[in-house]
Amino acid sequence: MFDQYQKAHQSNMKNEAHARIKINQLLSEAGWRFFDNEQGTANILLENHVKITQTEINDWGNDYEKVKNGSLDFLLVDDTNKPICVLEAKKESIHPLAAKEQARKYANSVDAQYIILSNGIVHYLWDLKKGNPKPIYTFPSPSEIGAIKNWNPDRESLVNEIITNDYIASIQMPDYESRPGWKGNIESSTDFIWDNKLRFLRYYQLNAIKALQKAVGEGKDRFLFEMATGTGKTLTSSAVIKLFLRSKNARRVLFLVDRLELEDQALKDFTAYLKPDYTTYIYKEHKTDWQKADIVVTTIQSLLYNNKYRDFFKPTDFDLIISDESHRSISGNSRAVFEYFNGYKLGLTATPKDYLKGVDIDQVKENDPREIERRILRDTYTTFGCESGDPTFRYTLLDGVKDDFLRNPIVIDARTEITTQLLSDEGYDVIVSSDEVEEIETFVSTDFEKKFFSEETNSIICQTFLANALRDPITNEIGKTIIFAVSQNHARKIAELLNEFAEQKFPNKYNSDFAVQVTSQVADSKQMTINFSNNNLNGRSNWLEGYKTSKSRVCITVGMMTTGYDCPDLLNICLMRPIFNPSDFVQIKGRGTRKNTFSFKSKNELNEEEIITYDKENFKLFDFFANCEYFEKDFAYDEALQLPKPKEGSNNIEQIANTSINKYISQISDPLTLMEETKIGYEGMKIDRMLFQKFEDRIVMDDIIKKNVELGNWEFIVSHIQNEILEKPNEYFNIEKLRKAAKIDRKVSIREIVEKIFGIIPKFKSKDEMLDEEFDKFISIYPPEEDVNIRALQYFFKAYIVDQDIRKIIENKDFQALQTNATLTITQFKEVNIKYREVIPVYIKDYIKLENFAA
Repeated sequence: MFDQYQKAHQSNMKNEAHARIKINQLLSEAGWRFFDNEQGTANILLENHVKITQTEINDWGNDYEKVKNGSLDFLLVDDTNKPICVLEAKKESIHPLAAKEQARKYANSVDAQYIILSNGIVHYLWDLKKGNPKPIYTFPSPSEIGAIKNWNPDRESLVNEIITNDYIASIQMPDYESRPGWKGNIESSTDFIWDNKLRFLRYYQLNAIKALQKAVGEGKDRFLFEMATGTGKTLTSSAVIKLFLRSKNARRVLFLVDRLELEDQALKDFTAYLKPDYTTYIYKEHKTDWQKADIVVTTIQSLLYNNKYRDFFKPTDFDLIISDESHRSISGNSRAVFEYFNGYKLGLTATPKDYLKGVDIDQVKENDPREIERRILRDTYTTFGCESGDPTFRYTLLDGVKDDFLRNPIVIDARTEITTQLLSDEGYDVIVSSDEVEEIETFVSTDFEKKFFSEETNSIICQTFLANALRDPITNEIGKTIIFAVSQNHARKIAELLNEFAEQKFPNKYNSDFAVQVTSQVADSKQMTINFSNNNLNGRSNWLEGYKTSKSRVCITVGMMTTGYDCPDLLNICLMRPIFNPSDFVQIKGRGTRKNTFSFKSKNELNEEEIITYDKENFKLFDFFANCEYFEKDFAYDEALQLPKPKEGSNNIEQIANTSINKYISQISDPLTLMEETKIGYEGMKIDRMLFQKFEDRIVMDDIIKKNVELGNWEFIVSHIQNEILEKPNEYFNIEKLRKAAKIDRKVSIREIVEKIFGIIPKFKSKDEMLDEEFDKFISIYPPEEDVNIRALQYFFKAYIVDQDIRKIIENKDFQALQTNATLTITQFKEVNIKYREVIPVYIKDYIKLENFAA
């Protein structure tokens, strides 16, 4: 396949025909017409307002060489035949921005507001009334151009809108217990300020909105709120959404999250804060009628997957796009989704810019997580127009603690002898011996529960937690806790250990409900997180009758319950794994920072009712893998524990026997008697072609799969197919056979196959189509300057993805090897701008799954 790809693209280096073909195709796909037809009259004219004839098209041939200076001006007209847009078409070898002034002059002469600049590879849309040309993937349709033109937001009304602390409407929800943050009575319901069912904005939330208004007044249309976890980013967003909708600066709002569980949380919050004035839909539940909503909530992954955002949405569908946890949700090529839509952009993040203050960037290697994090931080600030590093508004954890809105942790730095060795620069050595030789295998912290397993280490860590955990101030049982494990298997082990120890420590109190595994493999895990927050996981506590707290005290997870999960009465967080991403660390730590008042109604000796209350003053952060030290060398630990000592005589270097299974070796002669060679072409064998249809029938008939496709439970679907359908002896379906049967020239996922079967995607995209889409994303994030050879850039980008030899040459800086390389010659390499020779490899390494392009 790569040979075909290489020949085609080397041919393109000599042949300029593709620009014209691509532009004509983009115009047709967008609904523009060269000729009158049943859809309507022609709306593409030449620059003197003359309709284009077939003869003229034939005269042009496959290139623009015969047109003046290698360019051609098309005039796009509206339904009344008035000029609305000028299309300046350049050859592939010419950057389209080079024609800016020429196109502007012509557009002004015919009173057209819009210009499309294209060379067939990159395209720009320029609204002459709104600043600079912006990269686009596809050409806007006639109706889309009309919508852009008719949409005339009023910045002045947005800036002058008076925002007070009661700006959010009254809540029409009498069922208080179903409300997030509700703890049994008004007084104990933290994170809410109640007055006649009104939710009041705090002073800093008002300041955030006013900072946004000020930025709008300065002509900005991108904003970044940096607010610590627990400070009410969703409530602040609700006020911003109301501001834009009420002032007619937005017709519809898109709210992007990065986790499925956050969709439901956002729906719940926006419904509470903004209904009945505004309606909120989750896109996956309203795929056919989402246009009826004022606010559409969806995950960034669902839009990015298979580039659905381009297939199902227009850039003009939303006038305000808000990215929750923007530090995560728009990093890498996810940013292409964000850039696709027109309109105002607001990013929300809890990750502080200066969290890497102790990192010497010059000493950090390219793949070091801190360097990756630095780039993500930089990209986040750049995306939202805050290149200086100062967000539109900032309210930190320290601010929240100072204002008594948040709580700081008590950090527990606890290490065993083994974890100390794993964390050291030297690592933990194990001698593997056999009869013939001894070898030393060295393990490090990232190997724990992946390649290195120690039940004794897990046991000591669990006992340490139980002995030192904060207790519930009402019942004195272990306070509610979230533990973050290495893997789902590790989570299962920790749950088993904690339940064993809990039975010994608190006999007959929990019956194996003390600790529960809450991971994607566990059925109803999402509901379990809700029940834990609502103090009803496996029922209520039996320590004190009538007290509302969860019977289960500990949830062990891997990636769930990290962002956007609200559980104010959480008292302990345990890090039983190393963490290398600062934003993950900040988010995990942030689960415990919310304040809470524990309360219980009881009767005194006089049989009088009284309320016992205790305020949450802090929470404990158990750090068993020196994560705090990793991120901030000067961290002042509040508490350090001495772990139980290992048995006498133990060594830092273990010695284990390398036992092997006995082998049977046949000694008899076994000569070859027949050899036939048949080369199977790309069409495959008949059995392969029939296989996919058979698999389709099997999937469609599976009611479990059908139901979960409707619900969007893709993790369950993939797991179900892997466990129940693939690699079974009666039919022996496997992914490789299905790929060949469907004639797919690249690796394909189970999810993609199922989406094709159920018609969610129209077809399997070829490798080259996916490469084009990835390049489109890249240039939307890094638009090339006018002096950049775009065609050479595109070829280098694609070659780097599909050819591992090219990647090795570039990574090793062995550029002399390109002198004899047939895929990418030294001449082609030199045609790539120096900046992009550095940017492209890093971008591809960080954000593109190379295995998706393997044959």
